Amino acid sequence: QVQLVESGGGLVQAGGSLRLSCAASGSIFMINAMSWYRQAPGKQREFVAVITSGGSTNYAGSVKDRFTISRDNAKNTVYLQMNSLTPEDTAVYYCKTDASQGRNKPLLRYWGQGTQVTVSS
Repeated sequence: QVQLVESGGGLVQAGGSLRLSCAASGSIFMINAMSWYRQAPGKQREFVAVITSGGSTNYAGSVKDRFTISRDNAKNTVYLQMNSLTPEDTAVYYCKTDASQGRNKPLLRYWGQGTQVTVSS
C-alpha cells in the first residue's frame, strides 16, 4: 500500500506562516492529483487545495490568496505553504493522493495520518 507521511505542523501566532510537507512512499507507478484537506474540532473534513501532476491548482475560497500548494514529482512530495494564518485555520491537516501501483492497476485514494496546525490569536 502507498503510504503518506505529513510533517511541518505546529503552533504559530496569527499572521504567521507554516509550511506542510507530505511524502508518498511505497510501490508507486503513477501519482495523479495530490490534495490537502483539514478537519477542525467539531467540524467535518473540508477540502483545502489540490494540484495535478501537471501543476494545475485549485483552492478553497477560505484559503485562496493565502495558501500555496506545490509539488516535487521527483520526490513524490506535495507542500502547502500557509501564510497570514488565523485561528480559523486551526485543524488537523491531511494529505491525499490518487495513485496506481502498476500500469494495469487502478487509481486508488490514499490518506496520510494528519498533522496538527494550531494558530493562536
